[in-house]
Amino acid sequence: MSAKIRLYVEHPLGAGQSVPLDRDQAHYLFGVMRLADGAPVALFNGRDGEWQAGVAEAGKRGGTLVCQEQSKPLQLPPDLWLMFAPIKKARTDFIVEKAAEMGAARILPVQTEFTNSERIRQDRLQAHAVEAAEQCGGTYVPDVAELQKLPRLLDQWPAGRELMFCDEAEAGNTLQLAAETQKNAPWAILIGPEGGFSEAERKRLHNHPQSHVVSLGPRILRADTAAVAAMTLWQQALGDW
Repeated sequence: MSAKIRLYVEHPLGAGQSVPLDRDQAHYLFGVMRLADGAPVALFNGRDGEWQAGVAEAGKRGGTLVCQEQSKPLQLPPDLWLMFAPIKKARTDFIVEKAAEMGAARILPVQTEFTNSERIRQDRLQAHAVEAAEQCGGTYVPDVAELQKLPRLLDQWPAGRELMFCDEAEAGNTLQLAAETQKNAPWAILIGPEGGFSEAERKRLHNHPQSHVVSLGPRILRADTAAVAAMTLWQQALGDW
């Protein structure tokens, strides 16, 4: 019987491996989902693929699952970062969830001159990435970084990583991505804040040696919509879609 519940765990996975559950995981499986001994659960940890496991011990404060067989190999996403300026809580959560679903390898909140939020709960956003991977069938969970200032990130920009700069002031550059670059190169996508980029930021990004300025169409998109649109364009041109 195939498992209908998928669960992310930190523990190593392999044939016959016992996986201990913490209190929250036990409450979800046995208190909310009402699983009993022997019930199937699909497990993944971002390293060992997906494994079918069975309930060996069920308790209110803990429990144990035992891995039986691998059901999916590890499926790594493209080497793609999504960089975005945090916005309102629910919409920031949406961006992180969709980035995890759509194949970002790393998610980086950035602070720009016009960023509305100066702080984030990194642990909460990481939990949203985990939940998205559980629900979409992924075997990898992108790391969500702490908030960092855009100038510092650009100062430390890694050699060889291309930058897709989504500039609301530009138009007509989207289709150049596939022709200009190699398909397997590391990339990052940068989405600006609700107030847009400042002139100083825009000038620096235009002059960045690895920057590719693109438009997301003739209309200015909300930040959360822009993130989904940009990832769609990149995945179709250069990703694994």
